[in-house]
Amino acid sequence: MNGTWETWGGVVVAAIAAIPVAGLVAWWLAGRRGWRAALCDVGMVTGTAPWLWMIFTPTGSGRSVNLVPLRDLAEQLADDRAIEQFGGNLLVFAALGFLLPVRLPWFARSYRILLAGAAASIAVETAQFALDIGRHSSVDDVLLNAAGACLAAQFSRHLWAPRAGTARSEPAWPDEPTPGIVSARDAIGQPTLPQ
Repeated sequence: MNGTWETWGGVVVAAIAAIPVAGLVAWWLAGRRGWRAALCDVGMVTGTAPWLWMIFTPTGSGRSVNLVPLRDLAEQLADDRAIEQFGGNLLVFAALGFLLPVRLPWFARSYRILLAGAAASIAVETAQFALDIGRHSSVDDVLLNAAGACLAAQFSRHLWAPRAGTARSEPAWPDEPTPGIVSARDAIGQPTLPQ
């Protein structure tokens, strides 16, 4: 892993040590928001904060930016740290992507999770550039971060909060026809019009 543990092991230990504290915060919030909301809120913060800690750790001074899609990805494939780079970028907003549609019904669409991940990543990349902490800001990081959020969301799809106005047990065809709209088919398969 080319010194990854030596560089970031402290972040991993701190993140693991924070789990009991996160559990207490979730318990406290559950009395105010309910368990679902509390666990989602705490999980999004706890799952994203270590990655942000790593991203915003200064590595010197200076800054660089790449706005050409896939240029950095091609260079990273040739690097011996390709798995770390790809995996890390996919995991940055994975907790956000996994839990946001569980927490908020509006995000129960894949493209909305993709956009939320992209927006969060753009904010991080912009902050990296503005803070001049020796980091490279890249559109490829935005693409991988957003893709990671969207992929993680697919693993929680069965837990997504139902969207407003729909119930998961709702039948495909309503029992009563809506006036002016063709109702379900009659016994011989022909559409029937409401009276």
